Amino acid sequence: MLEAAFWGLIQGLTEFLPISSSGHLVLVPALLGQEPPDLATSAMLHMGTLLAVLIYFRREVVEVVTFTDKGRRLLLLLLVGTIPAAVLGLTFESQVEWLNERPRGIAIALFLTGVVLFATRWIQRGTRTAEEATFKDTIIIGLGQALALIPGVSRSGSTISTGLLRGFTDDEAARYSFLLGIPAIAGAGVFEGKDLLDSGSTVGAEILVGVAVAAISGYLAIAFLLRLIGRTGLSPFGLYCMAAGTIAFIIL
Repeated sequence: MLEAAFWGLIQGLTEFLPISSSGHLVLVPALLGQEPPDLATSAMLHMGTLLAVLIYFRREVVEVVTFTDKGRRLLLLLLVGTIPAAVLGLTFESQVEWLNERPRGIAIALFLTGVVLFATRWIQRGTRTAEEATFKDTIIIGLGQALALIPGVSRSGSTISTGLLRGFTDDEAARYSFLLGIPAIAGAGVFEGKDLLDSGSTVGAEILVGVAVAAISGYLAIAFLLRLIGRTGLSPFGLYCMAAGTIAFIIL
């Protein structure tokens, strides 16, 4: 139960903070000499972070499910933005799995993520909001999201950075990144859930603790980043990723 709670905390924090959940779920157990979370745990933890983002952005979710004009447009934008990652993920599935088994390569990707995040301090800030996103914006940001198929590259970091390049404010780029993450996180959970069913594994009751921890910590991570990013930008997270990537590369 404690182990499930630990992985839930790692998943919840790193899914939304721009420090790469895929990287941490490989590097942390490698550094601790433990096995990474099994398929059942990984699939359920994704459901926990999905619950967090759905609750935090419940107003937008209600608009989508009630099919208001604003909700229909948002749904279409999010679906279009998800296409690049979905297509590339299915095309290069075996290559991604191969990379996921190379901790030192993941450490390098985490370091490079840090370089990109730190470099955003020199991007001139725009004034655009998430509601002003166009299909061109969402395709470009979706391509940024597709980069996160590489283990160690942060999904939120890549999409927020791309959003800044498209002229969004810091907090609006983060908000749009989290909204775009809803279909991506749901897809990852369903994909792993399918593998879970094929493997015949079962979900233990203790994993529900991990799901709860992932949901709570994910919710708090979203709130924390949206409050912080307008004041500090992504630079502190960039420094963390560079330091963590360097340490993991040396130790591993």
